[in-house]
Amino acid sequence: MQDRQLTAFKTMNKIDIIPAIDIIDGKCVRLSQGDYDSKKVYNEDPLEVAKEFEDHGISRLHLVDLDGAKAGQIINYKVLERIASKTSLVIDFGGGLKKSEDLHIAFESGAQMVTGGSIAVKNPDEFESWISEYGSEKIILGADAKDNKIAVTGWLEETDQELIPFIKDYCSKGITKVICTDISKDGMLQGPAIDLYKDIMNELPELYLVASGGVSNIGDIDALAEANIPAMIFGKAIYEGKINLKELERFF
Repeated sequence: MQDRQLTAFKTMNKIDIIPAIDIIDGKCVRLSQGDYDSKKVYNEDPLEVAKEFEDHGISRLHLVDLDGAKAGQIINYKVLERIASKTSLVIDFGGGLKKSEDLHIAFESGAQMVTGGSIAVKNPDEFESWISEYGSEKIILGADAKDNKIAVTGWLEETDQELIPFIKDYCSKGITKVICTDISKDGMLQGPAIDLYKDIMNELPELYLVASGGVSNIGDIDALAEANIPAMIFGKAIYEGKINLKELERFF
């Protein structure tokens, strides 16, 4: 009885569930720790995956153009267009967004929000112009880190910028939403970096922080919810059958 009561208490904490679809060559794939050589194809048709999410009550989607992240320009916008036109999912799109033209393509293709990571490091003036033009509701900061240092270019390149000061600086410039991935956890199914996310929330309690990477089972989602993390992104745990979509329905 006590275990059931504890589970019920945990699920009362609100957390937004955001599955991820990563795209290479128009297919749904996953990487481990951002390593392109670790690519595993899970479905030839990302739309099929997106529709399955929607059928189970999911309303959000994190769509990543991994080809775009590597090439430095948007590539898989046709996949975005198909999913946006054939589902009602609220999509945030990232990968390869380096100039205003990329944003226009993403929004015209159906994205409601876009995520900028590398651009925020390498061309902060451009990224700040996006915040000014589109507002904090549409622009998400992608803060991907390894050993608490920001990594960019599809995680192929590490920087000397410290994670939390980097986020704080952009919050002072209007950012309210941040997707933070601990690269060491991503795709490893070894649990999320909860202590890291708690540290961020302690420093920035009003931030809409989206935890990403490492979720391996439904208990990890409960733990994030219990830690009062506003939202979480995950993918591999679904594709590998570690989490059943039916299990997620109690969060909605």
